[in-house]
Amino acid sequence: MSITFDAVAQQVGERILLTLPQSASQALPSRGQVAVEAQIGGHAFMTVLEPDGRKGHWISVDEKLREALSLEAGDGVHGALTPTRVWPEPEVPEDLDAALSDAPDSAGTWTDITPMARWEWVRWVTSTRSATTRERRVEVTVDKLRAGKRRPCCFDLSSCTDPELSRSGKLVDVS
Repeated sequence: MSITFDAVAQQVGERILLTLPQSASQALPSRGQVAVEAQIGGHAFMTVLEPDGRKGHWISVDEKLREALSLEAGDGVHGALTPTRVWPEPEVPEDLDAALSDAPDSAGTWTDITPMARWEWVRWVTSTRSATTRERRVEVTVDKLRAGKRRPCCFDLSSCTDPELSRSGKLVDVS
């Protein structure tokens, strides 16, 4: 099932985002994160779509794709998405990676869980602006993994959790 869409690149801070039209988001299997095989402007890649907290989704355009497309804010793009059960590995932030390395007794659970579950842990750890809260979440992650917990508890998977881009669980208005 391929979902086609047209979107306009929008800049928030230093980042370029593509907000999917509602029709494309509604065709996806989840209101939360969704792993997809994507093609935009002839460039194929795997990514994880992020929820916007309003039953929609958005794509963060990394620097490599931005350069390949010569993409600037205001530019229109056409793309296609195919949901997949194969999740790419998340980029594990340095503080969480160091804590996991320092806790070999939690390594078994971390390597045993799915990439989707690892995305959830990373997302939970990074979803705060507070350094103290983030530090505590890293500690809790290690403790829960040590205890065999496979997913963070009580976490709204359909909210926008990027602290640079969200307010009250919703993607900031980028229009």
